[in-house]
Amino acid sequence: SSNEHKLNFKKSKEACLSYIQDALLQKQWQRAAEFLTCYAESLEKDYSREHIGPSEMIWRIGTEILWHHSQSSMKEFNCFMEQMKTLGVKRYLKVCLEHVFHLLCNGQIDEAYQNLSLAESWRFGEQTAIQDKEMKLIQAYRGLLDYCSWSKQKNILLEHNEDGFSDLAVEQEMHGYFRKAAVNLKEIIKIPGVWDIFVKCYVDLLEFYGDHNEARQVLNEYAYNSKFPANPNAHVYLCQFLKRQGESKKSLISALKILHDIVPSHELMIDFNTMLQKSKKRKKRRLGLEVIFAALDYAGWKENAKAWSCLARQVKQIVISEKHLDWVKQEWNSRKDWWPAFHFSRYLAKRNWQENKSLSHEKALVAGILLGKGCKYFKYVSHQGSKAQLKRFRMLKKFVNRHNPVYLRISG
Repeated sequence: SSNEHKLNFKKSKEACLSYIQDALLQKQWQRAAEFLTCYAESLEKDYSREHIGPSEMIWRIGTEILWHHSQSSMKEFNCFMEQMKTLGVKRYLKVCLEHVFHLLCNGQIDEAYQNLSLAESWRFGEQTAIQDKEMKLIQAYRGLLDYCSWSKQKNILLEHNEDGFSDLAVEQEMHGYFRKAAVNLKEIIKIPGVWDIFVKCYVDLLEFYGDHNEARQVLNEYAYNSKFPANPNAHVYLCQFLKRQGESKKSLISALKILHDIVPSHELMIDFNTMLQKSKKRKKRRLGLEVIFAALDYAGWKENAKAWSCLARQVKQIVISEKHLDWVKQEWNSRKDWWPAFHFSRYLAKRNWQENKSLSHEKALVAGILLGKGCKYFKYVSHQGSKAQLKRFRMLKKFVNRHNPVYLRISG
């Protein structure tokens, strides 16, 4: 009966999908391909009255199999993607985008550009308006490839200029790519979203042609417009731009402060700390100490010699002057329960000494001040330094011993 057929078809389809899923999870690409073929054939032989259109699963699963299968070729992949484009109007532009990504991954840039151009000219009634966002992405990626062509021509032109030659044809071609890239990149970054690569490329174009005000406006909008999702990279790009343009320290510090609040572990925090330490304002120097302590809370900074040098220098200045010990005490209070094991164990002292003696010197100074001369890290490093007859380590030991009362004040 019709109902029985529908039930059996449903069960067999679900079983087939289950086998495909199992094969994919076990990375059995040949087995998955065989089951997918059975799945596609079963759809063609479905005699129920319900119309079962091409499933998005065929596209997704087929793409995954062809990408990983050892015997698949780019020719087969292209053929499969072309079939998927004709089967689903609603997914046409998404399939086009994925096809382009695979072409780019295989270095077929010209073919990718051609596919983007064809997709951009696609029209299908109301679907064109519904897929407006996908169309803007198509245009944006075409702009990205135009930017790549512009960059290539720019490098050729710069090489010619170094040799004392001028090439008008190359320059004109470069400007042509600039115009096409700028139009499409500018459009996509108006839409709220995360557009890092597009923003970076557009700003590069603007900077090359000296339009710094437009570049600054784009980066400010990307970083501070509340309609855009929170994105640390937006603030990083703004900080890097301000630094390149030699903007005032006030502007740069303000931008870096926001980045610190969002990503206290970012590598720019060393530059931020250095700038704050050079300030004559006590409030900024206090912030500098907070910044470097916060950065060292993260595992990625555990062996960053520059960071430990920044902290050691500032803590040493505070200890010598005996001013603002309360700053150190306040930062240490929230860390004294876990920093000793995290940073100052004997195991780390031994490893740091073997791998980087400059790092171990800076860390030993901080450890000695924060934990006193009885600290495992300080004792090991100072002993090794004295045994190796290294002058700066002997001076380190004397400094910590002389200022041991400071440790008692910090530790409370």
